[in-house]
Amino acid sequence: MGIRTITLEKITGKAANVYEAIVVTAQKARSLHEDNKLEFNNLMNTFHPAGEDEFDDRDNTEQEKLSVEFEKREKPHITSLNTMVDDGIEYRYKDAE
Repeated sequence: MGIRTITLEKITGKAANVYEAIVVTAQKARSLHEDNKLEFNNLMNTFHPAGEDEFDDRDNTEQEKLSVEFEKREKPHITSLNTMVDDGIEYRYKDAE
């Protein structure tokens, strides 16, 4: 997989300026990362805990498959950048009242 470059014009077209676009994209990436982390932990908790012998590798194959599946997913920062460029991320400012 090669590096995909994104021009600043595409990013700034979706926000008021480049700094605002970067902040919004970073917040979206953090949100996606937390969602992935929560999903991964919930799936890992479905496996039975290790018994007396912690070095037993019989039950680890399913956990390893799950880990590899999550590693192959697109990274959250790339997903949020693609979302910003393609669709734009809807955001708003907090009211200063």
